[in-house]
Amino acid sequence: MSLKIRLARGGSKKKPVYRIVVAEARSPRDGRFLEKIGSYNPTLPDDNVARLVIDADRAAEWMKKGAQPTDRVARFLATKGVGVWVNGNNPSKGKPGQKATERAAEKAQAALDAAAAAEQAKADAKEAAALAKAEAQAAKLAAVEAAAAPVEEFVEEQAAVEAVAEETTAEAVEEPAAQ
Repeated sequence: MSLKIRLARGGSKKKPVYRIVVAEARSPRDGRFLEKIGSYNPTLPDDNVARLVIDADRAAEWMKKGAQPTDRVARFLATKGVGVWVNGNNPSKGKPGQKATERAAEKAQAALDAAAAAEQAKADAKEAAALAKAEAQAAKLAAVEAAAAPVEEFVEEQAAVEAVAEETTAEAVEEPAAQ
């Protein structure tokens, strides 16, 4: 028969009160026990004496008979000077599981993809802006050329008119001299 010194829960919903009991290891948490050796009321302030009450002598006797305290009760008994509580070391307890690790990797990859897409969009926007600027300059140049074309045509027409006028004046000057 293996014995445990453990907590048995009592009290109402959201107002726990625990008995510190010696019970068989196979009996249920709040079930049959051999002896009550103390109580623990976590709702009381830390400095209140009634928060933790343990009969240290009875606990020491039960421990001599082979009763093993649970981790929490061993901690309580160590504060009363009975036994030694050693903090357990489980370095992998705080590590995330396989699925959580996969989700984190997927999330990181999605963030990288989003950043790459944002950079690509920024580069595309710069390229589109440069193209639009070049098109705007080409349109301005075409407008200037279009505006200059009638002027050039006018100048050419004026030159042609002046040439015709010079020819007619030259002919008119030569005709009276020939008469």
